[in-house]
Amino acid sequence: MTLARTVIGVLFVALVALPLVFRQTVDAPEAGMRRLIVVTPHVAQLREEFGRGFDRWHREKFGEGVEVRFVTPGGTSEIIKQLKAQYQAAWASGKIDQQTFDMEPGSIPIDLMFGGGSYDHGRLVWDLKVTREGETVTLPMSVPAGFEPSQLDEWFGENAIGSQPLYEEDQHWLATAVSSFGIVYNREVYAELGLEPPASFHDLARPELMNAVAMADPRLSGSITTTLDYILSHEGWDGGWRLLREISANSRYFSGSSTKPPIDVSAGEAAAGLAIDFYGRGQAQSVLLEGQDPGEGRVGYVDPDGSVYVDPDPVSVLRGGPEPELARRFIEYVLTEQGQSVWNFAPDGEGDGWGPERYSLRRLPARRVMYTDHFDRFVDRVNPYDLAGDESPAGWRSSIGPMMGAFGIDTGTELKQAWGALNRARSDGAFPPEVLAEMEAAFYAMPTHAMPDGEMLAFTEANYRAIRNSWRDPEWGTRSRIAYTVFFREQYERVVRLERDRRASATES
Repeated sequence: MTLARTVIGVLFVALVALPLVFRQTVDAPEAGMRRLIVVTPHVAQLREEFGRGFDRWHREKFGEGVEVRFVTPGGTSEIIKQLKAQYQAAWASGKIDQQTFDMEPGSIPIDLMFGGGSYDHGRLVWDLKVTREGETVTLPMSVPAGFEPSQLDEWFGENAIGSQPLYEEDQHWLATAVSSFGIVYNREVYAELGLEPPASFHDLARPELMNAVAMADPRLSGSITTTLDYILSHEGWDGGWRLLREISANSRYFSGSSTKPPIDVSAGEAAAGLAIDFYGRGQAQSVLLEGQDPGEGRVGYVDPDGSVYVDPDPVSVLRGGPEPELARRFIEYVLTEQGQSVWNFAPDGEGDGWGPERYSLRRLPARRVMYTDHFDRFVDRVNPYDLAGDESPAGWRSSIGPMMGAFGIDTGTELKQAWGALNRARSDGAFPPEVLAEMEAAFYAMPTHAMPDGEMLAFTEANYRAIRNSWRDPEWGTRSRIAYTVFFREQYERVVRLERDRRASATES
């Protein structure tokens, strides 16, 4: 009975998700055209340029046109959630060989995942678990692209940019572009606040920016999680959580999309926000007046002080897609010098296959040859191979969503009240230092975690692996997040109460 319910549940989820993901794929392609179906978080301008470019390249090389149908269900987290539902349904219905994992082409009606970070594409390899003969096994949703090592050497050379690889060793994903992560800000709003433009992530924690920092929810956005993972790893466990708490306290909101903060910063709805480089630069460009120098525009973008975290923006071939040959040809096109030129050349409107035709994408290509042979044609003269730091992520990424949800998002009102009380006390030279120290300790406190066997563990770097492993039980993970939220709410209320009681006492005396 339990197995039957599980299968029915998986199939129900897949059927609900199916229209959301694949509703655009039911009609037939135009006569004489083949169709490639690509799921992506990329913006419309990028989709248009690469769809048109691949069709042109394929006609020239293979003599037939290709319609690239892009499917855009949301950010990478939503894409992977819906892909997992599809593969779970295929597994339950017998479309996947349970020994070899082979699938007939078209078993999954989508060919490629294009865009997102290396972590997100890694999830395609290891995140889906299925049951085979009573044993839990990993079912990779992507397959090796299958290019010769000599081809990879030609495209990439050394498989590294800073601390990150440019492709997964078995070719489950390959970088097509690279991204850095920084701060987008509104120069006019900063001038009104009397502040110098931000230069580091610490500048987003200034008390003057309370309710002025636009944020995306890391539980919904893979790109913002990558940014926050960099901050946490770079600052260290204690310093990182402290900084993330302060930035959260200054937040205006936590959006479900990483594209919203740059837009709102541009509109003056927020002073600053965390952004992927191309979102920040693209928004800065979109509001430039004709002939205006980018350094004088309303919106600016800055990579933070210190080492810059650079992450590949990959493409992956999906298992069981309808057109595996076309999928590999698309990767081949994107990694030609012509395909790479689309990322950062200025549009020329000529449609000659070099650069974009209509839109300036302002992305950084993955191949080194673009920086040695074509740099003079770049819109952004930025070489990520010179910027990338060699700092590797510390392995705490999976903690960011649960903890920031508990201390910064689901308790947002209480957090802001406590942040206001703490900063008032800090700025009052007559405030008793012992009470201020008690407020500081409560504001930055981290919870104790209850393990399933009853053991209580402090939420520390040393205990994190054991705590993370306990979250793998969905029910226990949910119970833990609820307990954390209650803990943080109580701590914030204590901060507010300490300040209020001290001021009441001072008034009475």
